[in-house]
Amino acid sequence: MDALNPESGLKPETDPEPGLDRRTRRNLLLLTCCQAVGQSCNTMMFAATGLSVITFYHHPEFANLPVTMQHLGVMIWVFPAALLMQRIGRSIGFRVGSLFGMAGATVMCIGLYTANFLVMCGGGLVLGYAVACLQMYRFAAAELVPIHYRAKAISWVTAGGVAAAVIGPSLVRVTHDLAMPLYVATYAAILGLHLIVFTIMSFISFPSVAAAPPTASPAEAIAPPRPLLEIASQPRFVASAMAGMLAFGTMSFIMSASPLAIVGCGFPHSEAHWVIFVHVLGMFVPSFFTGNLINRFGATTVMAWGVALMLAGVVAALSGMTEWNFRIALTVNGVGWNFLFVGATTLVTTCYRPNERGKTQALNDLLVFSTTATSSFMAGFLQERWGWQPLNWFSMLLMLAAACAVLWLRYQRPTLSAAH
Repeated sequence: MDALNPESGLKPETDPEPGLDRRTRRNLLLLTCCQAVGQSCNTMMFAATGLSVITFYHHPEFANLPVTMQHLGVMIWVFPAALLMQRIGRSIGFRVGSLFGMAGATVMCIGLYTANFLVMCGGGLVLGYAVACLQMYRFAAAELVPIHYRAKAISWVTAGGVAAAVIGPSLVRVTHDLAMPLYVATYAAILGLHLIVFTIMSFISFPSVAAAPPTASPAEAIAPPRPLLEIASQPRFVASAMAGMLAFGTMSFIMSASPLAIVGCGFPHSEAHWVIFVHVLGMFVPSFFTGNLINRFGATTVMAWGVALMLAGVVAALSGMTEWNFRIALTVNGVGWNFLFVGATTLVTTCYRPNERGKTQALNDLLVFSTTATSSFMAGFLQERWGWQPLNWFSMLLMLAAACAVLWLRYQRPTLSAAH
């Protein structure tokens, strides 16, 4: 899969795969650990924020606004973060992200302790930088390995979320009433997790800024960078970015609303924590084999499966309001997100050259998180005004749009031009 091949990533891989050396495997393992710990922070934000805000702020339709501000922060910070890494390298850039994570968690603690909703929103905005860096781990993984391992590397690092599915909800359950007010200890734990990420990043060897990564072909290495508009106008990029936007946006929409819906149905907070746990598990367990599925069946086929699964999750949510409806709906939604998002990310990495990666990755994540920022805010608002089932009907419309993006990508294949 490379940027100069118009069929790259669309069809199953047939070439033999060279093995990875010990150093590369070690780097991928450590990056996966960072993904696990960093994604735990994100999971804790989703699970705790809405429930912590309603303990003092009596406008539940705005309970998820700090999470929305985190997504808005990603939109604001993603270009500065990506361009900083292009200039000074991944290692320092990711550690700067961890520092922002520590600062944001501190602000969240202060906001909750003083019952200041605006301060909590400010904390979410600061945390957005850390999340922007977290989302770039998958691109960094692709840069660590040879071309034929790109899909697997993205999938393996994404699989770090399996540990996050255990760490995040477990820490929320343990810490939510550990100190008063409720959930203040949860945000303190987020600070500690970002400190762990900062430490692990010190032991990962990323390619130097000047050196081309092992995924680069000789033609890509010497070609001058293209304007961002030219890169973004490729049919492959348009369809892949659209699929990623709708995958993450729909997942965020349902995940953000589910704790409020579960508690609103009379179930305890512990049930909301459990549902988030099985949802995050569904998001990341498939990553152990998603890369193999992409190499065997092609990215667009796996993405189509993802759309079908997310639609199945909506059907489960519309079928009833029991604990098992929530559990099944959120689990299947997570698996579908994995197939759709990992496939979309894999195709995005074939749309740019090494000297174009900073701005292209930033544009992709800007588009993705413009969707998640909107969906996370609308989740709380629509859950309060409409309810859980109308919200899921709206999600079905988003998934039908994602299906159109995947179909467009499949039928554009004969007319795709090389990325040159």
